[in-house]
Amino acid sequence: MDRRWMYYAGLIAVAAIWGTNFGLARVAMDVMDPILFTFLRFGSAVPFFFILLKLKEGSIGIPWRVAGALMAIGLVGITLLEIMVMYSIKYTTLANASLLNVAPWPIFAALLAPLFTREVITGRLLAGGAAAIVGVCLVILGGGEGFTLSGEHMIGNALALGVSFIGALFNLASMPLMRRFSALRISAWTILFGALFMLPLTRSAWGAMDWGALTGMHYSILLYNVIGCTVIGFVVWNACMYQVGATRANFFRYVVPAAAVIAGYTLFSESLTWLQLAGAACMAGGLIWISIERRQREPLSAAPRSA
Repeated sequence: MDRRWMYYAGLIAVAAIWGTNFGLARVAMDVMDPILFTFLRFGSAVPFFFILLKLKEGSIGIPWRVAGALMAIGLVGITLLEIMVMYSIKYTTLANASLLNVAPWPIFAALLAPLFTREVITGRLLAGGAAAIVGVCLVILGGGEGFTLSGEHMIGNALALGVSFIGALFNLASMPLMRRFSALRISAWTILFGALFMLPLTRSAWGAMDWGALTGMHYSILLYNVIGCTVIGFVVWNACMYQVGATRANFFRYVVPAAAVIAGYTLFSESLTWLQLAGAACMAGGLIWISIERRQREPLSAAPRSA
């Protein structure tokens, strides 16, 4: 089997995991402070990352000369990005947040890619990306909650658009480091620093939390976030993104809202419209069109080595 299909399958699987989590996390955050929930997600994942790193690569350290870069990536890509996601949802409509959080992300990645990589933007990538963008817009807006530019939502809209920009920057900034270190090592240290920067923001939430209100379902959702969305999600996404290129990989983020819609339909009995189905088909066609093109250059390097 052509290994590139394994990488694309990995991207789709992770995006589906993240998309399914939209509805699950909403249930958990009905009883938990959003920042505390996010900290527990990333903070609880840290031991798993370093145990895996020790077992797989025999060491867990990083050189001091790259620690500063990983701290900056963790601060921006984990702490700041995740908080912006939460507040973008709070200050605008769900449709606005979903569209602006996701749709511009690959566009920003393509525009910023020359600063970090030597990826080639081809006609097939542009055509497939355009089809995928149209598809994801139909999936998000086809549910009936239209996009709005009213003044009361402008702060949330700006935050949501900022999520796409910072998210693309976060992905691209990790690419040069993965020429030297494994995706597991980069993910472990990035999330450690991100969780540490997030910890002070949870100070008031610990005492206000009604821990007795948590049920087995809430703990199961948290475990899904820790293992599926964070440990498996970040390592697999980074490893596959490294192989196919950040620009191509980020178009597969469009699977996230599609998976969220499907999860809402199957788990929460939400409606599913023909417009959303048409959008999913259009998006799938665009992603398949991108996937069947071979990369126009050699991989960034040989397989990443451990420290």
